[in-house]
Amino acid sequence: MSRERPLPARWGNAAALRHPDGRYRCPWAGVDPLYVAYHDEEWGQPEYDSRALFEKLMLDGFQAGLSWITILRKRENFRAAFEGFHPERLACWEEKNITPLMSNAGIVRNRAKCDGVVHSARAYLDINASIGFSAYLWNFVDAKPIINHFSTTADIPSQTPLSEKISKDLKARGFKFCGPTIVYAFMQAVGMVDDHLTNCHCRTEKRPAGKCP
Repeated sequence: MSRERPLPARWGNAAALRHPDGRYRCPWAGVDPLYVAYHDEEWGQPEYDSRALFEKLMLDGFQAGLSWITILRKRENFRAAFEGFHPERLACWEEKNITPLMSNAGIVRNRAKCDGVVHSARAYLDINASIGFSAYLWNFVDAKPIINHFSTTADIPSQTPLSEKISKDLKARGFKFCGPTIVYAFMQAVGMVDDHLTNCHCRTEKRPAGKCP
């Protein structure tokens, strides 16, 4: 289960579910086509592109207190509103760039979170100039995914000592809205940890060349 969203009570201790196509998937994906595609094509697959990692971390920050499907449905609106989440552009934003977003119904209109993207973009540039944002993050897991073996959603933590460590370091460097729970959801999503349930068809050992079979 991804802690990117509150878990419905019925999934509190669930194993992977068999879908009409015969494949077993983590139960949080449900049957929503958008969610199923996200589960199969993105969630848990290693992402090494620095800009894409920045975007995902920012979106996870916006998700805090909401369901991930809400953010997923608005993702293209977020990309348009935040200039494709290019940190080099966002780092130059001023108040005049933030104010119009408060009337943009296509995104989550939270001024603190919007301001946080700008602060985080500036922190990103500092990291990227020294070591590279992707290398910085993947160094926390020795450059390879942590493969967990959870059989039910109840086994999966909402945060870990490692997500606490990364959260603390990100905050110290100037990132906003990156608490340990948000960071762990981010780690799950970008493949730093593989939390697909053991009988899910998207587990690392079951998918060729980084894709679900």
